[in-house]
Amino acid sequence: MNRTLTCFRCRAPPCAARARNGRRGFSEVKRPAFAPKPMIDIKHIRQNPDMYEETCVERNYKAQAGNPAKIIDLHARWQQLQKDGRALRERSNLLRRQLANPATSSDDADVQDLKHLSREKIQEAARELKGKLAVIEGHEAETVAQMEALALELPNLTSRDTPRGAEPRLLSYINDHPSFDENTEDDIWRSHVHIGAELGILDFAGAAAASGWGWYYLVGEAAQLEQALVQYALAVATRYGWTQVSPPSMVYSHIGAACGFMPRDQNGEQQVYTIAQSAADAERGVPQMCLTGTSEIALAGMKAGSTIDASDLPMKRVAVSRCYRAEAGARGADTKGLYRVHEFTKVELFAWTQPDHTAAHDVYEEMLDMQTEMLSSLGLYCRVLAMPTSDLGASATRKVDIEAWFPSRRHTKGDGWGEVTSASLCTDYQTRRLVTRMRGGADGKLTFPWTANGTALAVPRVLAAILENGWDEQAKTVTIPECLRPWMGGKDRIGLAKARDNRKGL
Repeated sequence: MNRTLTCFRCRAPPCAARARNGRRGFSEVKRPAFAPKPMIDIKHIRQNPDMYEETCVERNYKAQAGNPAKIIDLHARWQQLQKDGRALRERSNLLRRQLANPATSSDDADVQDLKHLSREKIQEAARELKGKLAVIEGHEAETVAQMEALALELPNLTSRDTPRGAEPRLLSYINDHPSFDENTEDDIWRSHVHIGAELGILDFAGAAAASGWGWYYLVGEAAQLEQALVQYALAVATRYGWTQVSPPSMVYSHIGAACGFMPRDQNGEQQVYTIAQSAADAERGVPQMCLTGTSEIALAGMKAGSTIDASDLPMKRVAVSRCYRAEAGARGADTKGLYRVHEFTKVELFAWTQPDHTAAHDVYEEMLDMQTEMLSSLGLYCRVLAMPTSDLGASATRKVDIEAWFPSRRHTKGDGWGEVTSASLCTDYQTRRLVTRMRGGADGKLTFPWTANGTALAVPRVLAAILENGWDEQAKTVTIPECLRPWMGGKDRIGLAKARDNRKGL
């Protein structure tokens, strides 16, 4: 298999892909024959078209806003086709009975018009009906496929807890606002890019030469700090009862699409890397694969086509993975440093829950508690935001982001805030598309569990925030949060050796 990276949407190289806009729908991703067929509740869409249309408009899925009305029209067409098909089948059955036993069926009022026909004429009529029925059945299958494709393009319904519009709702703050001297020198040194260069622990120039723009090297204490953050996040999640998983970083593209993972930058561009195929592989039907932008995708895929026992829920998992996104194409200061990069380490939380609001809410709140505990212990000043409809992805019904204070972003972004964690509740959006079912519910029927996911720690962004908030301009060192020191050899500061060398004139 040729392992060239391409854009998820158009199969073009990433640079060319970023010149185009648009949204790729789940139905456009070719699903291999072995993959379970998604089980979307089309009846619910038909019964609540206004609700789905409103959701599309609120989330800026304007092209999909007309899908519910189209589904209703197609359903009416399908019903008529079924009616026509039933009439033809009934007539075909009469012809078969007449051919099988003319004497028995000759008194049937429905076949009186056949009595005068020869056997050859009846056979000819049966063949003609069979052909007409095949055409109708073909139209039925095509109509059903069109309804399913339109349904798959729709985003999840929005929770009542989600703010409508484009403005998030402030929920709370974590820690106290730090104070900094407002001067030119402070503006320069508060950037983690400058801090990393001064300490020799971040290398962007070398990465640009080796891999291109949007990549980086963590060196020495920065690499050690990355591992400390990972171990700390895993320790907290394990203490809360979450099971560790080491997932793959490459999955089938239809798994990623089923999770609703189609990340976009500020201009709506598709940002998923896929693995290019040779013509021979494509001809043989080798499934398309992609690099995961988050281990949420691989974790959700663990139970694709499976049935979970209700007694095993909630099933809570935490995973560390390398994540791959082309979103470094976003504009402005986000493209500098570690804030928006092509590859990074992330600790992710993922859970399957009972399909009800109370059970799902309990797990969701537990994720938020973990995120709050970790960021609080890291000493970062943060704000917790209920994200609005315009910011929700396809799968989320509700999303809460936590943004940390970055001193360098006061001037580049205006307010100093930058997202470091996110938590989403997805109800049965993912499980229906992955056909992950639950056995043993209250009514004894198979149903679909709900899923929730959240970032435990997005390492590069948190690392950048620690560098900026812990920087001591006078000593040229960074204070290491106390919770990370067990994994940093007991050190309380980064850059001490560098500072000593500077004092000696080395």
